[in-house]
Amino acid sequence: MSLNLHSLKPAKGANRKRKRVGRGPGSGNGVTAGRGHKGQKSRSGYSQRAGFEGGQMPLYRRLPKRGFTNIFAKKWAVLNVADLNRLEDGSQVTPQSLLENKLIKKLGDGLRILGKGELQKKLTVQAHHFSASAKAKIEKAGGTAEVIS
Repeated sequence: MSLNLHSLKPAKGANRKRKRVGRGPGSGNGVTAGRGHKGQKSRSGYSQRAGFEGGQMPLYRRLPKRGFTNIFAKKWAVLNVADLNRLEDGSQVTPQSLLENKLIKKLGDGLRILGKGELQKKLTVQAHHFSASAKAKIEKAGGTAEVIS
């Protein structure tokens, strides 16, 4: 017998009939319908809450709470001076231009330029905040660092 597309079928025993639970003794799953005996899991509509430990105090409640979230913290878009080398020499760098060039994902509360790496291009950089080392590296490369509010 040759193997052709029209003669393909699954291996013997690979496919099984779907179990129809709760359909009486003729289904082979009578009485408890394949759910075992009594208890919470045998009931209809059962769904366990995430982290539920059978009534025992769950782990997320046994552990102490630590720290806090500062609701006034600013979410800065951070960029290092080394990343500015991807822009063209002599160009003006604004938060909007960085978004367009996909150097930052979103602006948040402002743009902060940090001093990791070296800058080889002369750029006019506009940002909401500069670290001291970033400002020095931009000016050393012949560019200017302008603070915008």
